[in-house]
Amino acid sequence: MKPKIFIDGEHGTTGLQIRTRLARRDDLEILSIPEAERRNRDIRADMLRSADIAILCLPDDAARESVSLLEGNNSTRVIDTSTANRVAPDWAYGFAEMDAGQRERIAGARFVANPGCYPTGAIGLIRPLVQAGILPKDYPVSVNAVSGYTGGGKQMIAQMEDPANPDRIDAPHFLYGLTLTHKHVPEMKMHGLLDRAPIFAPSVGRFAQGMIVQVPLHLADLNGNASLADLHHALEGHYAGQDVVEVVPLAESAKLARIDPTELNDTDRMKLMVFGTEGKDQANLVAVLDNLGKGASGAAVQNMDLMLAR
Repeated sequence: MKPKIFIDGEHGTTGLQIRTRLARRDDLEILSIPEAERRNRDIRADMLRSADIAILCLPDDAARESVSLLEGNNSTRVIDTSTANRVAPDWAYGFAEMDAGQRERIAGARFVANPGCYPTGAIGLIRPLVQAGILPKDYPVSVNAVSGYTGGGKQMIAQMEDPANPDRIDAPHFLYGLTLTHKHVPEMKMHGLLDRAPIFAPSVGRFAQGMIVQVPLHLADLNGNASLADLHHALEGHYAGQDVVEVVPLAESAKLARIDPTELNDTDRMKLMVFGTEGKDQANLVAVLDNLGKGASGAAVQNMDLMLAR
């Protein structure tokens, strides 16, 4: 009997991406609501309770409502792609490569919180260095990032692509989150194992999808007089033995003159790189990923497969 999968919010950007991925597969039964009925609470509740796994592609409050509709149901397992449960203690964090044993935690969990796109890159860079004892937990971390505009959902896609949109965005690139209270910050702090909230400066470029996340560091403020090689070694050791997160060799990174945020588009992978000049006091850690791949729908499907032991 095929596992039943329900995508609650399948007509949004992330939901459509997941639906496209699952449409290629014949080992699953996909439960679906017509778009005209997507707000019908009774139909949604029935679908949620009928599914083996429900993937929530909804705003935070709507995701919380969907979970509440499962009260009295102990069988449906949930993957939530919103920010509603990413720091909740009873939800497994769905970044399978984050730690040894994280795959098993996801596989055995009933509730899984899918990571945000920006935090996937930031945590992927920060957490291994904290665990290796190189990056102090109270280090004043800053995270600078640029995403393709699909990360803003249907509304931003229309603002960027529709010339007739009354709220059209004409800028080739813009900075936002100017109050430093972006909803991804608690997630970065908690899963990055930091004692201080990082300063997060997100931005959006006029390209549909793709992402670069940067974490600049002063080497003299790290533990043990860490070098570029030490940073690279810690990342390389942390992600050894798996093929989703690639740590680019230092010598290969040193040859690069520029980085393309769209390099990994339409894949579910992430690249991590260490930049700097030997003898200088600075390093720049860089993650490249597809904000719709490893940063959203690709991670959700990966987590679903772990939960189904696929």
